[in-house]
Amino acid sequence: MSDLAGVARLAVVAHLALAAVWLGSMVYSLAVVQPRVDRFFPDPERREEFLLALAQGNRRPVVALIAALLLTDLVVLLFRPELRLGYTIALVAYLLAGALFVHVSWRHWPARVFALPEELPGFQRRLRRIAWTMTALVGAAFLTTSVASVG
Repeated sequence: MSDLAGVARLAVVAHLALAAVWLGSMVYSLAVVQPRVDRFFPDPERREEFLLALAQGNRRPVVALIAALLLTDLVVLLFRPELRLGYTIALVAYLLAGALFVHVSWRHWPARVFALPEELPGFQRRLRRIAWTMTALVGAAFLTTSVASVG
């Protein structure tokens, strides 16, 4: 096995592991954490304070995760031509999910911080819709790369 083939195999494994981490954390947040936060904090202002504290410091790790996914995707595209279709589809999905993350991180959250109390439920609903869209994109990318890599 050549060194490049080994690097490509390692990139596939790393890519699938990173995608599983991102997908799993998003599903856990949306299906478990968010509903429990809603039940525990029925007051929108208190809920918002908690959610802001929970989100603090998450931007860098997620940006790093997205960058690592894009990098491993590109390595696979360069060195595993038989996986090109699946990983190209995934690359597009990750770029779209990344663009949504940028929107949420640098536009939605700052606007939310300065929102009036009566505006908070609308911001929270919009964020959930965006988060489910990101989850669907990451899920589709994970499924596509998994099928391409195994098939």
